[in-house]
Amino acid sequence: MTAKIIDGKALATKVRNEVSKAVLELNKKGITPGLATVIVGNDAASSIYVTNKGKSAKEVGIKSLQYSLAESVSENELLKLINELNLNKDVDGILVQLPLPKQINSEVILDSIKPSKDVDGFNIFNAGNIYLNREGVIPCTPLGCLIMLRSIQKSLKGMNAVIIGRSNIVGKPMAQLLLNEDCTVTTVHSKSNNIQRIVKEADIIIAAVGIPNLVKASWVKKGAIVIDVGINRINYKDKTKLVGDVDFKEVQALASYITPVPGGVGPMTIACLLMNTVFQCSRKNNLSLPENLKNLY
Repeated sequence: MTAKIIDGKALATKVRNEVSKAVLELNKKGITPGLATVIVGNDAASSIYVTNKGKSAKEVGIKSLQYSLAESVSENELLKLINELNLNKDVDGILVQLPLPKQINSEVILDSIKPSKDVDGFNIFNAGNIYLNREGVIPCTPLGCLIMLRSIQKSLKGMNAVIIGRSNIVGKPMAQLLLNEDCTVTTVHSKSNNIQRIVKEADIIIAAVGIPNLVKASWVKKGAIVIDVGINRINYKDKTKLVGDVDFKEVQALASYITPVPGGVGPMTIACLLMNTVFQCSRKNNLSLPENLKNLY
């Protein structure tokens, strides 16, 4: 058995096309969604990521505003900018790129973003909606993973899902989304015992822990679906190489479906950010989310 590749680039293109259609419908009503991205410091990877987000927004017709602040910026200065964006009628979504410098409390910053302009789904109000299974913005990476799973399996009901990692960004919201899909969900982490044995029982494996090539073939049962969220930079033959949390070559021989790194979850994360921006814009203008996007949530 050789696993089929879940092509994140191709699926993200489909999602972005649907977002573009929804934006055109908003344009007919005189509305243009706006997305503000804020980056602090000059981390090369984060800068590239934010630039790609802005470029992708423009391509689907979303107005992109980008703010770059010095590494030394104070928490109060960042809060001041967010407050200005909260009041800006042209901004429907605010994204603050993580991680932030040590002098800034990330929780304070994320909670300062108005829930109605939160497109990451990290605000405590929007996080609560997920846990109560109510309509609301869903964190981009978990939403992207869910759309990928649904693209190959219409119903996830009753499937045994194991999530490796318990971060607020991926692991915890992913667990809740899969519970909402009627999966049986287990989350393992650095303090878990017998991780390999637990993962071996999974029909669905979500690896989101940030350890290169952690998941080996011996961890995976035949026919499992493997979603690799990890993006790790390692030195390989005097070059920097991107790898996931899953040993791709080993696991591909056992899994039924697997996501590559790069080209898997990453493109879906950006596509879902655009979708969340349209979601927030529609709600601000008392409009229903277009049916073509509603079907993806």
